[in-house]
Amino acid sequence: MPAPVETANRYLHDRLALVAARVAEAVARRRADDPDPSDRFRGLYISEAQVDGLLAGDPGPLLAEPPDDATAGAAAELEAWADEAEKSGAILRLRRLARAFELTSLDVELLLIVLAPDLEPRFERLYGYLHDDVSRRRASTGLALELCAVEKVVGINAGRAARPGIGFGAGRSRLDPGAPLVAGGLVLVEDPERPFLTRSLRVPDRVTAHLLGVDAPDPIVSALLTVAVPAAVGAVAPLERALAAGSRLVYIRERVGSAGLSLAAAAFGVLGADPVLLDLTRLGPGDDPALVAAAAAREARLRGGGLVAGPIDGLAERGAPAVRVFAEAACPTILLGVRGWDPGWSRQVPLLVESVAATAAERGAIWRSALPDVTGDESLGAEIDRLPFRLAPEQVMRAARSATLHAVADGRGLESRDLYRGARAQNAAGLERLARRIEPVVAWPDLVLPRPIVGQLRELAGRARHRDLVLDEWGMGRRSSKGRGITALFAGDSGTGKTMSAEVIAGELGLDLYVIDLSTVVDKYIGETEKNLDRVFSEADRVNGILLFDEADSIFGKRSEVKDARDRYANVEVAYLLQRMEQFDGMAILTTNLRANVDEAFVRRLDAIIDFPMPEQEDRLRIWRTNLPAGLPLASDLDLDFLARAFKLSGGNIRNVAVGAAYRAAEAARPISMLDLVRETEREYRKLGRLVVESEFGAHFRALDPEVDDPPRGLDEVESGIAAR
Repeated sequence: MPAPVETANRYLHDRLALVAARVAEAVARRRADDPDPSDRFRGLYISEAQVDGLLAGDPGPLLAEPPDDATAGAAAELEAWADEAEKSGAILRLRRLARAFELTSLDVELLLIVLAPDLEPRFERLYGYLHDDVSRRRASTGLALELCAVEKVVGINAGRAARPGIGFGAGRSRLDPGAPLVAGGLVLVEDPERPFLTRSLRVPDRVTAHLLGVDAPDPIVSALLTVAVPAAVGAVAPLERALAAGSRLVYIRERVGSAGLSLAAAAFGVLGADPVLLDLTRLGPGDDPALVAAAAAREARLRGGGLVAGPIDGLAERGAPAVRVFAEAACPTILLGVRGWDPGWSRQVPLLVESVAATAAERGAIWRSALPDVTGDESLGAEIDRLPFRLAPEQVMRAARSATLHAVADGRGLESRDLYRGARAQNAAGLERLARRIEPVVAWPDLVLPRPIVGQLRELAGRARHRDLVLDEWGMGRRSSKGRGITALFAGDSGTGKTMSAEVIAGELGLDLYVIDLSTVVDKYIGETEKNLDRVFSEADRVNGILLFDEADSIFGKRSEVKDARDRYANVEVAYLLQRMEQFDGMAILTTNLRANVDEAFVRRLDAIIDFPMPEQEDRLRIWRTNLPAGLPLASDLDLDFLARAFKLSGGNIRNVAVGAAYRAAEAARPISMLDLVRETEREYRKLGRLVVESEFGAHFRALDPEVDDPPRGLDEVESGIAAR
């Protein structure tokens, strides 16, 4: 063996020297029993003499106590040296591994025999010789057990009763699937199609590297590894006491914005353990949870720590066995998830812990630790305190990094808008498969609504902004089992500003607006609509945004008298929505053109109901001016006062007229004229099913004649053209 070696590895090398001595003894026995030791083709075939020897029935060595020879004396001397080395503080990885995986001395001996070819090439050739097969360079089950044998068993021909051979008893059981070596992933038994004694044995590369002092994790684990951000959120003491008392399984049910991962990592840290932290959202559809769980548990035991994995909600969709392989891992395990614990996930009884969401002050502390450069910036510090995002500590760290990158890319210092962009970037993409994301681009000045309506909208935004203060710090949420969500109903005719108002509120709070696509929710099959809605709300709990249910009366409609099975299941959908809305912790806005169609049970659960009226003349004039700003090429004949006075249109209709007129003018390569607006108004009237009458269009009615070409300038020439015809 190579010498000299450092103290930490000396034990491993000296143990391998003992294995080499055992191999030498086996070779000597093989030569003594070989009927044709000079055969040049050994390993390529079995001679007649060898077949006769196999048929003679010599049972071979028997697995029993440690050998009573010179090797045993050397082993005892080596173990005594190892005891002293550990007392002096040396880390002997082989011994630490044996304790972590609860290996017996026989297990360690088997592990070293299987490991030897990976550490020294000569063992490959020696094992090939002992197998009588030069292609079999790893230890087989039978050879490994033979090398651990202690005495030569006298066969039947010597006049003694036959004793069980290598394939029976305690020795063979050490390589069973449930034995520590195999179950712990330290030794792999390959070639399952072969008889048990000729199956090949292998030590995974990760275990070999660990024994040699290399701590790079297995690739199957490293792809899922995450890092916990220290955060003083929640109580660590209960978890610490449970783990110290020997608890093998803990389940932390998380809430949005809680710090379950940090809590679990802190509990292991207090005990001096180094846990393996896995982000299970990175598991691909083709990844085998059983392989990942086995590799992660082995990594945790190699480190002398535990396993923290989550969220398990995606795994639960694959079925209970997918969760069970993690819950029953062979190491102390803490699982994280949003849903309640299912007893079918594990035969062990877990400690169930409900996490708490971080308060505004705790979130601010996490943001400041992630952005140490803003400590002296009072304006940014105040903005951090106002951030409405419910993010876990790890999400805050990524959001802070994203905000910094945006500022660097723009060549300036960090600003409040960067914080909002970074935080919004942490929203999960799952909801975007069920909804259309709108990044707000309008603000309060863009709203043209009566002052009382604007006041109600501002109150709604303030309710969302101060929710943590009122419900947590002031304690108003402690005596209610209802969720912390905010739900509002916007009712009014189409085009009166309901969706735009929701966008303005989202922009005020710095959140994205998610418009739920009802075509992906409503399903004709019984029970599917409820599943889709549950998926929407579950995904919405993971994002910081506002849900907008447009035309909400289609799914939030009144329950009806049950006349057939269809009515009964329609009522079930409404009842489910009532329950699910109360559990939702985010903000949801429902819009409807017919408030009377919304079930009264929803109305009771709403935090605000805002009625959007049709705009009056003064408001219509403001809307016309907003949609025809000075930057547009406008003709001199525009009469916006007439348009606002004559045509009772909603804001959405006016927007359609203005856009249509702009396209009409662009096609003719001239400014937008009054005739363009009048003709587009006529088109909008016909879309709405209204009559186009001269009493409303006044002097402009004659300009609607389709035979009159668009004028190059104004209405006067149109009238003269009509007269000429």
